[in-house]
Order: sequence, then structure tokens, then C-alpha cells
Amino acid sequence: MISWDYSAAGAVTGFLVGLTGVGGGALMTPILLLVFGIAPTTAIATDLWFAALTKIVGAAIHHQSGQIDWQVVKRLWTGSLPMALLVVLLLALGETISKVGWLNHAIGGIVIITAIGMLFSHKLMALARRKRTGDAARFKSLQPALTVMAGASLGVIVALTSVGAGALGSVMLVYLYPLRMTPHRLVATDLVHAIPLAIVAGLGYLIAGKVDGHMLLSLLAGSIPAVILGSLLAQRATASWIKRVLSLVLILVGLKTLYG
Repeated sequence: MISWDYSAAGAVTGFLVGLTGVGGGALMTPILLLVFGIAPTTAIATDLWFAALTKIVGAAIHHQSGQIDWQVVKRLWTGSLPMALLVVLLLALGETISKVGWLNHAIGGIVIITAIGMLFSHKLMALARRKRTGDAARFKSLQPALTVMAGASLGVIVALTSVGAGALGSVMLVYLYPLRMTPHRLVATDLVHAIPLAIVAGLGYLIAGKVDGHMLLSLLAGSIPAVILGSLLAQRATASWIKRVLSLVLILVGLKTLYG
């Protein structure tokens, strides 16, 4: 039986994921924690699979437009997938993480950091463009290694909290590829990178039985049609103003998660 309150939350998040590439973890995990009172481990586990399945649909639509930068995606995967797998193994397939008392604080902190990064992403891009044009050869030579390192940090963060693959990843890409990432290319590339990362990070939780199947199906009932709509709209318009509003909302959500 579908729970339509979960479906409504899934629809809002799915639309934002399709339109901006952001929201799969940064918005959904706090919603599950604060609105529905879900235990942190279950919220993280279920959200990882929600994000992966929702983003598969969104990425398929973006792929048709040819906007995915596969070179950047592969660089990110080189860092993110091994680190996510390592974290899953270290957490002993869910037995250790259920005892981690600082999860709420970690989620709140990451949400705030990513929101601030989104809010000032235009300034980060301007700074990166100055470096890119001022010392182009050195900046370009460092891009591959820095992208792998960025992926590695995302792998750790996403495996622990389910937050960051979209929001924090987009901020990193804006800085690392200021001339290469158009708004649509940024969303498409960020979405594709996040899918296997969420799956790898979610495997341990799935095996440990931490994923709530009923909640997941209810969330997907709302998110799948919404992510299709958001992805189609993303091809026609930029969503920079939506990201700014979303970043302010996420700061409030992060503070509530930290201190609520």
C-alpha cells in the first residue's frame, strides 16, 4: 500500500533532482529525519536507494540530450566508488553505523556546507575562471587528480550520510571545470556520477536489512514522474535561482537537523 505522504515528499525531491541535480540526499534525508521521524540509519539506507533509482530515470532523459561529460564522470568514479566501498566494509555491513550517535550532526553539518557552497557557487566559478585563464596550463594539469580526490571525498561522505552526491558534487564541478560545465551539462554529469555511487554505498545497508521497502516504493511513486518532468524542464531553462532558494532552505534544514 502506497503512503501518499511519502509520495508527496518524493515528488518534490524528484522534481528538484531532475531540474537541478540536487536534492536526492541533501533534502530527502533531512525530510525523513525531521518530518517523518525515521531513524538515521533507516533514513540513510532508504534514501541511497531512492536517490539511485530516481536519478537513473533522470539521467536517461539527460543522456538523450548528449550533455553528459563522461570523462569527468569516470574521473569522479575513480575516487568515489572505491572509497564508498571501503566505508561500507569498515562499517561492517550496517552493524557499526547503527551505533554511531553523531549521524544527525554529520548529516546536518554536510547539508549546511553544501548549501553554503551552492549559495556562493557563482563566486567559486568566478575564482576558478580567473585561475583557469591566469595559469591555464597548471590548472588543467591538476584537474584530473583534483577530480579523483573530489570523488574520493564524495564517496566517504555519501556512504556515511547519503548526502552530497548531487549538491556537494555540483559545487566541486563548478570549481574544477568553470569553462566546461554549462548548467545543463553540470546537472547531467552530476546525476550520472551519483547513480553507481549511491548503489555501492547502499549495498551494505541493503544486505544488513536497513532499507525500508514500503517507504522506498512510496517515495518512488512520487519521484519517478516528477524527475521526468524536472529533467525535461532542465533542457529548456537554467535553474540558478531555484538553487539559490534551495540552498537557503537547506541551511535552515541543516540547522534544524543539528539542533532540533
